[in-house]
Amino acid sequence: MNNKILVVDDESRMRKLVHDFLAKQGFSVVEAEDGEKAVDLFFDEKHKDIDLIILDVMMPKMDGWQVVREIRQYSKVPIIMLTAKSDERDELLGFELGVDEYISKPFSPKILVARVEAILRRANAVHEAPIEIGGITLDHNAHQVLIDGVPCDFSVKEFELLEYFVANKGIALSREQILNNVWNYDYFGDARTIDTHVKKIRSKMGEKGEYIKTIWGMGYKFEV
Repeated sequence: MNNKILVVDDESRMRKLVHDFLAKQGFSVVEAEDGEKAVDLFFDEKHKDIDLIILDVMMPKMDGWQVVREIRQYSKVPIIMLTAKSDERDELLGFELGVDEYISKPFSPKILVARVEAILRRANAVHEAPIEIGGITLDHNAHQVLIDGVPCDFSVKEFELLEYFVANKGIALSREQILNNVWNYDYFGDARTIDTHVKKIRSKMGEKGEYIKTIWGMGYKFEV
């Protein structure tokens, strides 16, 4: 394992803590102390092999949100956001911008390493053949959705949510199951984050959005 990880935080103590834990697990680590430096590093030819970014929200020069906006225009590199306050609005904004995971400070470095490994495992999953169902094609490797052969722009989380629905077609899924399987951790906010994502997916799928059925008081079911 020699994945390269960019750690962005204006507190040098925090960067060192994260750096040391990741290095101990065999990761190669690059550091940036503010958002501007992070963006410069990410787009630097020397570092075009960065596999994942760990990013603080509150930073000088350019905050974490702006860094995500800049990078998401060109790359789907996995991003873990470190946040001091677990404000639900912040988390929803992050998921809309394309953040993959949230970890609230203070956190256990072991948990952080476990999340990093889980995300990289998903990102490096072996080649899987595209799935076709009811006019929808899901290409896991390209992280792309085609609706009747036309590419449709899905964020990373929207793609994973649709993929989870398709894999469990015909099964009623509770919001709790969806959060645990798609968000990969015990999400302590309410389930509005799922409903927001479902709404966006349905609108992108047009009439095929009707395949995602609401099970009142429980969750959702994908049915063609």
